[in-house]
Amino acid sequence: MTSTPSKGEGSRSTGENSGSMMGSGSLSTSRTSGGSMVGSTSRGTSSSVGGVIKTSTKGVSAMATSTMGSCAGSPLMTMGTTPKTTKATKRLACKPDEASRLERGRGMGSMGKRGGVQGNSSQERRFKQRGRVPPKLPGRSWKRQQIGPLDPGGGIQRSESNSAHESPVTLDPRHEPWRNDSPVRILIASSPHADTFGYSMPPPGVLRLGGALGANGWDVHLVDLAHELAAGHLGAERVLDENSLSAAAERILGEEPDVVGLSTMGATLPAALVITRILRERAPRLHLHLGGPGIGEVDERVLERFDWIDLIVRGEGEDTLHEVLQRLDQEQNLEGVAGITWRNAEGQIQREADRRPLLDMASVAPYAWDLLPDLARYKEVTGEEEGLVPVDSGRGCSYDCSFCSIGRYWGRRSRTLPVDRLVEEVLALKDMPAARNAYLCHDLFGADRQHALAFCARMTELGAPVPWECRARSDHMDAELLQAMGAAGGYRVLLGVESAAPEVRATNAKNMAADTDVLELVDNCAAAGVTPILSFILGLPGEGDEELAASLDLCADASLRTGVNLSLHLANPQPNCALGEDYNPDAVALEGIAPDMAWGAGESEPERELIRAHPDLFSTWHLLALPEDKLRDFSRIAKKLPKVLERYPRTFCLLRRVRGENALELWRAWDANGRSFEGLARMARNTLVDESLAWEQALISRAPTVLNTEHDLSQLTAALRDGVDLPAGGGAYHFAITPIEGPLPATRTSRVSQDVAQLLGELKGEASFDSLTRTRPELVQAAKQLSEAGLLTLTSST
Repeated sequence: MTSTPSKGEGSRSTGENSGSMMGSGSLSTSRTSGGSMVGSTSRGTSSSVGGVIKTSTKGVSAMATSTMGSCAGSPLMTMGTTPKTTKATKRLACKPDEASRLERGRGMGSMGKRGGVQGNSSQERRFKQRGRVPPKLPGRSWKRQQIGPLDPGGGIQRSESNSAHESPVTLDPRHEPWRNDSPVRILIASSPHADTFGYSMPPPGVLRLGGALGANGWDVHLVDLAHELAAGHLGAERVLDENSLSAAAERILGEEPDVVGLSTMGATLPAALVITRILRERAPRLHLHLGGPGIGEVDERVLERFDWIDLIVRGEGEDTLHEVLQRLDQEQNLEGVAGITWRNAEGQIQREADRRPLLDMASVAPYAWDLLPDLARYKEVTGEEEGLVPVDSGRGCSYDCSFCSIGRYWGRRSRTLPVDRLVEEVLALKDMPAARNAYLCHDLFGADRQHALAFCARMTELGAPVPWECRARSDHMDAELLQAMGAAGGYRVLLGVESAAPEVRATNAKNMAADTDVLELVDNCAAAGVTPILSFILGLPGEGDEELAASLDLCADASLRTGVNLSLHLANPQPNCALGEDYNPDAVALEGIAPDMAWGAGESEPERELIRAHPDLFSTWHLLALPEDKLRDFSRIAKKLPKVLERYPRTFCLLRRVRGENALELWRAWDANGRSFEGLARMARNTLVDESLAWEQALISRAPTVLNTEHDLSQLTAALRDGVDLPAGGGAYHFAITPIEGPLPATRTSRVSQDVAQLLGELKGEASFDSLTRTRPELVQAAKQLSEAGLLTLTSST
């Protein structure tokens, strides 16, 4: 993803949008903006109404910015085609003396003259089943190559056929020849990784690209290798290792392609190179392409160092790949095809001009849903219950934040899917089994304000039938837009804050509007019923302890608001962003600390060999060159602090105040102590701290509880949030904590009288009115009143 990307905004430390290959919507997996998101949590916040505290705890599951980044962008795919040999295209990928290994027979097939391929091949039957017309290949048929066996020395036995009418020679009776006189078969695969968020959804970029190629008449096949790995189809262990990488290559060869394209992100580029190397050994004449956000800026270096790659597609791939395939099919030179880097007939690397991005997003192809497994299979593999489905809602970013490559990758342009088309694609999810929520992948929802408001208005008119979430800049969101989003079914938004210090944001070209009040934004989200996920990057250039403390204090203050999630990340100097340009040569990789964009990738020995040998290509695994103890401290903060602030926001902020420390100082005291956070809180020997901890533990457990305290806890949250006096002790207060049934976990806290508290205590353990009638008939009427007030949950047989 040039996300996950991820990701001009939000929780991405690297700015790589999970990408598919070269097509539109380049995503092979969704990674929310660079960072990992926090998992589902149950949190309680209270509001005092007429002496009763109503505390609702809504489970908020953050969009995991898992490894592959965000789902934004266009389908950037890698493709490999096996062209027929001509003087101009004898060898597009290797040295001149190796040209023969990619030559193909130039037979005219059964027609003998220029025209379409005849015959009732299996491809033709597949096209008819899909309601498509098989592509006509003017002037020739494509001869499928013979896969030769590996000789004991590791070489390949293979046949060469240059005659216009000669069939391929079978070198080994164990291998049957591939079919002749059939349409060109193109296989697009997303590179494998083991990031759970990424493989819980089909890659939208690959789906778009498959749709575009199919619409142009090509026989296209899609394989999501991340899903194949997770489903156990590449090995029962379901881990990315030498065996599963080899199985991935065999999976591709099993489709008998002529052209193979692998869609890559920064984290999946090593796996793609390992797989394509195996493909080259097993099928020497395959045409192998790479594409996607992971390779756009290292294209020439990749071709220089890995001679088994024929061509790299840069940027959107729909038009580029179609033109490449036309040229190869017509035996024409590839010179002048915008958006590619390739080897010419002399073996020289040639970088063509950039291709202009698609201007009319209304022209993008529909998704090729029929070419990948059903969505239900994706959800079964991971157990993901939210039913998130990625929607390629827009592409690009007009900003140039130092830590993100999205803006540069897309030429500093942002484009959105037209409102009617976007509404249509979101509504289509209603009829898709296992689909529950739409994930709008564009990084900049709200950048085109009128577009965002029009989309919300249309969804509201339709009754908001499909819930959705999105990613946005903090300074693009205001109360009006958030209210419109909430009414239209928007329930979650990932917001890039990066740092609480304006100087740090300015140093890193995060040009957030000066008047942006993040806490007010969080309050506006709560009022609209939209859960905000705040993303921060730790260790950016210009950040010292003072700036870091300000960011952690902002996280703590935000956690006192309803339903906020936090996502913290380490700065990652990726290629094609300012951090990569300025700091990549000095960047370091630390054992045990994988940047967010590298989750689930780079763990097999073949991948690690490549990463060690070519650190300049694979900086996805690198961190800024800071002292190791500081980087490890950042890593612990990113992993532990968001969880504590989501479980114990009041207790953390209360401890901060009681101890007279900022959030960074409190973190360091906890980290040095080595105890659990609960243990640290109890060490304070403060009654109010103990009561706050007991309250929040009851909210987490969601079990009916009666809490008797010396302090009025109904005043605690407001006192911490507003900085006023804490509740005085010495009183006698009683609170009933009861779970609320609904689609999301919720808990209510109510202040009750001593009599009610005592009665609830006596009723604890009763399961039904029937049993209560038998054991304590005198309490039945009172129990019914408590049940009607929502303070007691008892079942009834009537």
